Amino acid sequence: MRASRLLSLLLLLQTRGMMTAPEIARELEVSVRTVYRDVEALSAAGVPVYADRGPAGGYRLLDGYRTRLNGLSAEEAASLFLAGLPGPAADLGLGEEAAAAGLKLLAALPPEPRSHAARMRERFHLDVPGWYRQADEVPHLGVVADAVWDERPLRMVYRRWGPREVERIVHPYGVVLKGGSWYLVAGADGGGPRTYRVARIVSVEPLPGRFERPEGFDLAAYWQEWSADFRRRMYTAEARLRLAPGAEPMLGLSAGQDVAEAALAAAGPPDADGWREIVLPVESLRHGRWVLLRMGADVEALGPPELRKLMEEAIADLAALYGVRPD
Repeated sequence: MRASRLLSLLLLLQTRGMMTAPEIARELEVSVRTVYRDVEALSAAGVPVYADRGPAGGYRLLDGYRTRLNGLSAEEAASLFLAGLPGPAADLGLGEEAAAAGLKLLAALPPEPRSHAARMRERFHLDVPGWYRQADEVPHLGVVADAVWDERPLRMVYRRWGPREVERIVHPYGVVLKGGSWYLVAGADGGGPRTYRVARIVSVEPLPGRFERPEGFDLAAYWQEWSADFRRRMYTAEARLRLAPGAEPMLGLSAGQDVAEAALAAAGPPDADGWREIVLPVESLRHGRWVLLRMGADVEALGPPELRKLMEEAIADLAALYGVRPD
């Protein structure tokens, strides 16, 4: 256990540069006292780690010191090839570099991890976009990614929903790949970060100079919070339903798996015939009608009354379309 932690500490210092003892403790989920002991152990083993004193100090490795990859287990080496997605790397203009890095990694591994990693690459393939949709066309992603890396402002023309085109000068903080779509997280108009879909960028050009990235900005934390808020804003209505026994999988396909699971988890027990009443979040009542029509007679709208009215109208229209006469 301690050997694994010492290796993690060594790799942290190698990848992050200087780190304080409290920062290391948070990363490794140990006490600061444990960090002090582990640093002493690394020094005793001949690793050139030393401390810079003062308010801006911390632990770091001697300049130029690098450890080798022969500490990777077979499973760890294999997992690296699942982490390297060739599609997104190509979108970012790094397809050749990613392939070359994979070859170098294989060459650096001992025989057993190398064989395990090669089998992983032969047997597993990750395809990011969901079914029934194509990945976004993102001709400007390379320019955006370069600006993120170099911390350079961008002037872009962006197509908002409507459609309406607006011009923005933004400070790009990062890019996110979600379900086959690329998103830019950037500061704009002197305010906090905003999210832009890269496929909606009509034109973009880098501007001279650099911007200062907000201190402490965490892209992953921002995205998690933004996604949760987006979901809350997206579902503006609720549909009260009766769900037929065995129709749970269809509800997930029609309304979305996570929304369906949450609604079913909050539902009461089934009645004598196996039907369950649930409250399903929907984007709008018209969206709710679309969800229910996909499920046919396996679901009944109980409320609100406006939703039942929409279903009655849709059923009447279908009956007229197919020549069914009401009794």
